[in-house]
Amino acid sequence: MEIRHNVHPEHARTLDTAGLRLHFLIEQVLVDGELHFTYSHIDRLVLGGAVPTQTPLALGDDLARQFAVPFFLARRELGTINIGGAGWVMVNGVRFDVNEREALYIGAGAKDVVFHSVDPAQPARFYINCAPAHTSYPTRRITLDEAAPVTLGDPLTSNRRTIHKFIVPSVLSTCQLTMGMTVLAPGSLWNTMPCHTHERRMEAYFYFDMAPDAAVFHLMGEPSETRHLVVRNQQAVLSPSWSLHSGVGTQSYTFIWGMVGENQVFDDMDHLSVAQLA
Repeated sequence: MEIRHNVHPEHARTLDTAGLRLHFLIEQVLVDGELHFTYSHIDRLVLGGAVPTQTPLALGDDLARQFAVPFFLARRELGTINIGGAGWVMVNGVRFDVNEREALYIGAGAKDVVFHSVDPAQPARFYINCAPAHTSYPTRRITLDEAAPVTLGDPLTSNRRTIHKFIVPSVLSTCQLTMGMTVLAPGSLWNTMPCHTHERRMEAYFYFDMAPDAAVFHLMGEPSETRHLVVRNQQAVLSPSWSLHSGVGTQSYTFIWGMVGENQVFDDMDHLSVAQLA
């Protein structure tokens, strides 16, 4: 498990491109045949994925030892969205089928968690966010039809998009984790513009559905000290609460967002106008 430490905004101002990528960009998220995780000290988020191929993948004792707990989800909740082939997850002996663009929430206290693919040649690709939890809520699968959708933006400003809110209070109860998937309309390239910050929550963006020669220019930093990261297919960005988070692609793409922090109010944002950016 890779470990990322928090970065003060004054420190971030001094970083060059390599420094920004080192602290905020996760270049390898999903690895075939492996569990692969990054632990961020920003609100103690664990981000990564499971891609079971020839054999299932279990959240085992090695992960638990790194957190000094009896099992990995002893004091954590987990959300996953499958962006690959059909799969299923066994949670304490109960099977939950999770097809492409479906989500699964696993409450704290789940001891045995094992990820499977229906077809190893077309494996499931489980993108995962995991956060500390103070109590346990029921494990539940969420289909795309069950996610709460909201459509925002305008084709004239290239930011028409539908936000599918899978793991949010209006769909199911969690301690602090929220997750969803944003799909851009044809011809739109901005995922959020005008952009915002939210001082009370951090956020992680995972970009996918991108061609090999495509990129997203992810804007970050304080509004008066903006920076950018060039992000490729199936890479993720950690966004501290003090940083704006917005992006524009060279081609179409989709992204999954996950948030943890003080509240779960989706509209609790500090909006920024384009005129405020520098």
